[in-house]
Amino acid sequence: MENLFTVLGKEDVSDKNRQLFEQMEKAFGKVPNLYSVLAYSENALASYLKLEGSPTSLNSKEVEAVNLVVSEVNSCVYCLSAHTIIARKAGISELQSIEVRSGTAAFDSKLDALVRLTKAVTEKHGHIDTMLLNEFFEAGYTKENLVDVLVLIGDRTISNLLHAVAQVPVDFPLAKELA
Repeated sequence: MENLFTVLGKEDVSDKNRQLFEQMEKAFGKVPNLYSVLAYSENALASYLKLEGSPTSLNSKEVEAVNLVVSEVNSCVYCLSAHTIIARKAGISELQSIEVRSGTAAFDSKLDALVRLTKAVTEKHGHIDTMLLNEFFEAGYTKENLVDVLVLIGDRTISNLLHAVAQVPVDFPLAKELA
């Protein structure tokens, strides 16, 4: 499939999105390609950044575990590549990230309950076995955590779908494929 979208530069976007590009350049040193595609819309980039930056009851390791699982289920090499790097900064080693992507986290029983629930919710579009919910709560998670997991799954699914359709070039070191 030919790329429908090209990576936009600051000169190609609205004043509103140009300001957001400048903020990202200051924060990350660049505008990631996927965000540049969001700038084709006058409002999508700001809306998405607001969603992505929303407070959550999950810690950074848990957030990145969810991001890795959802991106693996949805076969998004862009998000897997970006979140493998971010997960390392959150305390998930490269070897652990591969395990998380496969749907388990034997190295951490609480995180394992989160990872297994996330994989099932993503694969089954929310129609999951109540046993997984019980295990999630028994691991120490709350209803607030569950709602935040679902919002995070939605957030990552948006970026996974955007990459699947737009096919923008991956501008991060590629994540290793699962065996």
